Amino acid sequence: MAFEFIKTDIEGLYEVLPKVFGDQRGFFLESYSKRDFEKAGLQAEFVQDNMSSSSKGVLRGLHFQKRHPQGKLVSVVSGKVYDVAVDLRSGSLTFGKHYGVVLDADRHNAFYIPAGFAHGFCVMTDTAVFTYKCTDFYHPEDEGGLMWNDPAIGIDWDKYLDGTQPLLSGKDGKHPVFDPAGRYFDQNAVWIGE
Repeated sequence: MAFEFIKTDIEGLYEVLPKVFGDQRGFFLESYSKRDFEKAGLQAEFVQDNMSSSSKGVLRGLHFQKRHPQGKLVSVVSGKVYDVAVDLRSGSLTFGKHYGVVLDADRHNAFYIPAGFAHGFCVMTDTAVFTYKCTDFYHPEDEGGLMWNDPAIGIDWDKYLDGTQPLLSGKDGKHPVFDPAGRYFDQNAVWIGE
């Protein structure tokens, strides 16, 4: 297998480490293999690849799509980000909990996030180029979000921003806070909210 799949504290989330083959000329790695992911029990049909570039301190999130939830495989091809997923699967033992991974282009690691989670990241280096594979297409009318600094979720962004004031979009500064009694997704990532 060309990958190591590291389970996290939240069911379904994995840090993914590819095998890297390198010499004085450079390196080669597989960034995704459907065969290997399926052998690890990760059934995902990716339909869209995205790439973004952001400067230090940019914070994007926490985002999700409601009726078109997206599973994601995220990584960086340059720079470093702190990447976070929040479990929004009602009935999950970790409902409302988050898990974060530092994605580092030098480590070539990735983060596998199934559908049913909110997602966000902040940029730790001067710039970062972020890539992600998605299991559904982008539907702007279907967007949902949670407030990035909601104390009920408790993400320690400051630790990774190193004193930099986060740079947010206007939209990301206006998301609602997490509702612990709220309805988001069921265990199969089907939207059950309003």
